[in-house]
Amino acid sequence: MNKKYSFIGIAFIILLFGIYTVPKVVDRFKNSVLVKFNKVPSFEFTNQEGKTITNKNFEGKVHVVEFFFSTCPTICPIMNQKMLTIQDEFFGNPNFGIASISITPEIDTPEVLKEYAKSNGITHKNWHLLTGKNDDVVYALSNKGFKLYAGKGDEEHGGFEHSGLFALVDKDGYIRSRKDEYGNPIMYYRAIEEQTFPDQIKELKEDIKILLNE
Repeated sequence: MNKKYSFIGIAFIILLFGIYTVPKVVDRFKNSVLVKFNKVPSFEFTNQEGKTITNKNFEGKVHVVEFFFSTCPTICPIMNQKMLTIQDEFFGNPNFGIASISITPEIDTPEVLKEYAKSNGITHKNWHLLTGKNDDVVYALSNKGFKLYAGKGDEEHGGFEHSGLFALVDKDGYIRSRKDEYGNPIMYYRAIEEQTFPDQIKELKEDIKILLNE
């Protein structure tokens, strides 16, 4: 008899625990809704295979956008390593893509970018390394379209500067992000400054999954 009542008691506790925790799980799901910002402007570039890539190639796909250049000696290698972990997480997913836009198009020809992709393990078919006809177009897209700084810089940085941030874009072409612990939208995800922002790539992967399921 005691064992029977003990079993009933444990079952009752489990039931109460379930009733208590379900709303918590629902609340966490509701709080995961990502903030929507401006829509990404139209663009047209050439990728590492010499193919023309525009916004239409990313329609219906969740994608991450970065600005970089192949000869960058400082933050680009760090950003590339972080992006490779994202590639691996979503490898083979046709609804996910990456756009790495060069801020030195006069240097980063399709041939250079193809070799860069080969040397850096870039294999996802929807990871496009993009180059344009001139840097003015790229700077306008970066600084005005994405509001991510790109421009001339110190020689120690390779002669150019750009942000170490990744932009998350939804299937409809809108920039999205989560909120920080204070309820403020972060807008972009940091690929560098790990000591201050240690979990942002992990959070980016989580948020990509949210958008893939929207």
